[in-house]
Amino acid sequence: MAPVDLLTIAATNFKFVKNAVPGKSNKVKRNKTRNSLSSCGFHLNSSIMSTSEGAKEDSHSKALTSPYPGSKVQRSQVPNEKVGWLVEWQDYSPVEYTAASVLAGPRWADPQISESNFSPKFNEKDGHVERKSQNGLYEIENGRPRNPAGRTGLVGRGLLGRWGPNHAADPIITRWKRDRCGNKVPHRISGKNILQFVAIKRKDCGEWAIPGGMVDPGEKISDTLKREFGEEALNSLQKSSAEKRELEEQLHRLFSQEHLVIYKGYVDDPRNTDNAWIETEAVNYHDETGEVMDKLTLEAGDDAGKVKWVDISDELKLYASHSQFIKLVAEKRDAHWSGDSETDCRGL
Repeated sequence: MAPVDLLTIAATNFKFVKNAVPGKSNKVKRNKTRNSLSSCGFHLNSSIMSTSEGAKEDSHSKALTSPYPGSKVQRSQVPNEKVGWLVEWQDYSPVEYTAASVLAGPRWADPQISESNFSPKFNEKDGHVERKSQNGLYEIENGRPRNPAGRTGLVGRGLLGRWGPNHAADPIITRWKRDRCGNKVPHRISGKNILQFVAIKRKDCGEWAIPGGMVDPGEKISDTLKREFGEEALNSLQKSSAEKRELEEQLHRLFSQEHLVIYKGYVDDPRNTDNAWIETEAVNYHDETGEVMDKLTLEAGDDAGKVKWVDISDELKLYASHSQFIKLVAEKRDAHWSGDSETDCRGL
């Protein structure tokens, strides 16, 4: 079975999740490899991410791009028809690369596989580190996990700290666009109301994205979602103690609302390698009246260079798979996406 497009999968399953209560999280210096690449309530499993017939270009393309982010490293070229692991390719010779920042041994990174004191438990919870994949079991070859989406032209971990899945969380905060009188603004062609979301401009690559980041060991996804939004869209790390307490109350109110799980699983991301890849849980928190977000002032922080409200439409060009996530939100909120109903998602 070939990989299934994110939007096709998402259309088959959808649910609301009520009254999630995020807790507090202590700030730890960690790998800010945001999933950046950030689904209507469905859970991916091993039957969805099969590569027996190769990978579709739209589900595994950014992970084939060169140079590798933050470096001059060129991946070995992988033809689309040879991405899948079940396609025999005896001459496959991927480049080996793990960034110096990862090899330095920070708290957020695994040791090298070759180190004698490192015995990771792949495909299971390994102490506080979650090594299970949202997509089911992944294979281990020569002691290294194998990317379930297929070949990438590069082995090692690149910028990613963990061997195997690197779990992230992407909070998608939305509100309705309103005029000066407080009325919802419809699109002039589609007639559907325009939805807005909070977007940040990444410092590392300059692309606009959903605010988000990696899940710390032992941290709940709900805590990661709230923490990352606070750090990147509200600059919570630079607030005084009193400001942080007030901010925490507002964030608790926002993140305790009814919300939508938009996507869970593998993300086509330029940082992925044959042995390390990003998986995310993207969750939509919608401020229906706008009253909660009106009390919060957007301010870029941490590794976000800018932050602003952005109108949702098919003209968006966002980092990694984020445009697909945003399209799913628009569909489930019955909001404007495209003036042409036949237009597919662009800028992915």
